[in-house]
Amino acid sequence: MVCLWPAPALAHVESGQAGGFIDGVRHPVSGLDHVLAMVAVGLWGAQLGPPALWLLPVAFPMMMAFGGMLGLIGVPVPGVEIGIAASGVVLGAMVLGEVKAPLAASILLAAVFAVFHGHAHGTELSEGQNAMLYSLGFVISTGMLHAAGIGIGTIHKWKAGQLALRAAGAGVMIGGLVFLWSALA
Repeated sequence: MVCLWPAPALAHVESGQAGGFIDGVRHPVSGLDHVLAMVAVGLWGAQLGPPALWLLPVAFPMMMAFGGMLGLIGVPVPGVEIGIAASGVVLGAMVLGEVKAPLAASILLAAVFAVFHGHAHGTELSEGQNAMLYSLGFVISTGMLHAAGIGIGTIHKWKAGQLALRAAGAGVMIGGLVFLWSALA
């Protein structure tokens, strides 16, 4: 009976593909450093208003997918952990200061940090898993974190909400500083 048990079927490609998508969805939410930065993109977009409200959360996953591809094919990107930690510091500071940067500069800033986050996702794909499904998973999960930031950011229209968002920015920035400290240690 044990010899006939269907466990060897788990070695089929289909098993890795499903795990690839699920792992991709889980990865951005599995680390507070990723969560803070990705929610901060939505918060900052909400503070900036249209069109940044939509362009930042679109540009970030696009460039994150590019960074993920670099990680998947083994192209080294120096300072990934420092870049991820710095994204929390800088994006948190943008929200804290309600910085109204020009649209192109805001998109560029988000895009640069997205490459670091994507590279980290790309290099952590487990052996034998489907890179396309994994990438799709982490892009979808990132989009949901941005959407959460945008949803929270809707409180910006009230004075108390503006203060609460700035406090959230301070929290993201402090979290980023803690991650930066540990990345440099």
